[in-house]
Amino acid sequence: MIKLRCEWVRAVPAIAIIGGTGVYDPELLEGVTEETVATDYGAAAVACGTYRGKEVAFLSRHGAGHSVPPHLVNYRANIMALKKIGVRSILATAAVGSLNPRMKPGDFVFVDQFLDFTKGRQQTFFDGGPEGVVHVDLTEPYCPELREILVRAAQALHLPAHGGGTYVCTEGPRFETPAEIKMLRHLGGDLVGMTGVPEVVLAREAEICYAAVAMVTNFAAGIAGYRLSHQEVVGMMKVQGENIRRLLMQAVEWIGTDRTCACQHAVSGPVEV
Repeated sequence: MIKLRCEWVRAVPAIAIIGGTGVYDPELLEGVTEETVATDYGAAAVACGTYRGKEVAFLSRHGAGHSVPPHLVNYRANIMALKKIGVRSILATAAVGSLNPRMKPGDFVFVDQFLDFTKGRQQTFFDGGPEGVVHVDLTEPYCPELREILVRAAQALHLPAHGGGTYVCTEGPRFETPAEIKMLRHLGGDLVGMTGVPEVVLAREAEICYAAVAMVTNFAAGIAGYRLSHQEVVGMMKVQGENIRRLLMQAVEWIGTDRTCACQHAVSGPVEV
């Protein structure tokens, strides 16, 4: 495929989809071109196309063929690449285990809070130096406007979905022990995954609206009653693949250009009128 620069050949893709486990298909879009976007944090591969006239970018979080494990994903390069080509809204998919009996395999959860149990990841664009130090507010870590669009899309498509939930991010790539899951449940976690942080934090620092589309693939260790496997996760994502695509594309269709949320000026501050 000929590589073309998204930002030069076509209009700015204001919406991006970050595909997690089992969501690798940029052919959701028409007229797809690919580009490797260079940033100060490394390069990221981005596909750009259109959906019903809207410019959309697609980024595979784990790379081609799921070749990059969660603890080695270059989250800073990925988010900065999307920022660089003009993205203002991100819909990020994630396969998760459930700690909450109400959130069953096959359900979607539009996350509204997180608990961070990662250990060695670069969490910020602001490491001092010329960029200074920034303490970004995460009272609402996920964009409430995008989350509301996802809730409406799920309702319109009659998909089983929950409008909120607390996502626990662990370091991976191993699954959690039953003892860890018991602890995380006591701390208020509903879901567990390995990729949501620092992605959501970096999106906020980049002043990009970000919503997480969590797909429950299994109950977590000690709850499931059997041994967990990556194949089970991928299998459930394949089964639900069509529903994921329908949900994402309905949300893309409804995402507008107007913004009243605080995401867009999380670092720079609101523009005074």
